[in-house]
Amino acid sequence: MFYKTFSDFIHQYFPDQKIQKIMVDARFTCPNRDGKVGWGGCTYCRNDAFSPPYCSLDISVTEQILRGKMFFKDKYTQAKFLVYFQTYSNTYASLPVLQSLFEEALAVKDVVGLVIGTRPDCVDESILDYLQFLSERHFILVEYGVESCHDSTLCRINRGHDYQCAVNAVTETAKRGIFVGVHMILGLPGECEEDILRQPIELSKLPVSLVKLHQIQVLKDTPMETEWIKSPGDFHYMDYNAYVDLLAKYILMLPEDVFVERFASQVPLNLLVAPRWGVKALKLQSDVDKMISTLIYK
Repeated sequence: MFYKTFSDFIHQYFPDQKIQKIMVDARFTCPNRDGKVGWGGCTYCRNDAFSPPYCSLDISVTEQILRGKMFFKDKYTQAKFLVYFQTYSNTYASLPVLQSLFEEALAVKDVVGLVIGTRPDCVDESILDYLQFLSERHFILVEYGVESCHDSTLCRINRGHDYQCAVNAVTETAKRGIFVGVHMILGLPGECEEDILRQPIELSKLPVSLVKLHQIQVLKDTPMETEWIKSPGDFHYMDYNAYVDLLAKYILMLPEDVFVERFASQVPLNLLVAPRWGVKALKLQSDVDKMISTLIYK
């Protein structure tokens, strides 16, 4: 294998146990949605495209976890679980609120840790100190939505923070002994291959444990759909084979000690404008492996 996967990463800490993520929606929002730094959210964002059926705003975190356990019970009869706080920015609240939600999740039977998805501008010293406290007792992984290392792109997609903000958050989090993942999008409008392949160079300078990669996806009823209709030539990686080639080059540029959590994302086809590849995750992984082999041995 030319890279290490998320399963490899988890196996280091739970060598004799099957671990499954359960996603929950804890009713967070984002500072570029509520007016703190902007309005409307990221131009590509539509969170209902990523929520599993057991997530619901109408029930508690505990009930969502219990429904998630039932959802996976036939497939994973002896599993332990990581609760994934994914929807929007899951440290964007007061410390007492975060303590209540995270400790509620950790109190559920068979939950062994948390994965917390958030933005780099939604943590401060008090939050990070608390997460350090939790990490000394449980598995804690913080996943930051970094998306791009280019400030011009971050401005274009309405992120509301710059790349240096991500550098600071990743550094301060890792300094406390907390596992850090970063989420990067390949093919954001305006970015060419040279721009995108700057990402692994910049990430190699940071104390990152994991990268989660996915292709740009234009979703219905988002500002990016309007942008796609108006300027489709600004989107350079809608072709599947071009994406496979780019992804292989990207992975080969990552440090050997960085794990690759994901290659791509899938959303319901009824919400997807482009690209509509219709390719399953295993097929993509196989094609990327072949391309990496070709690049190494050519």
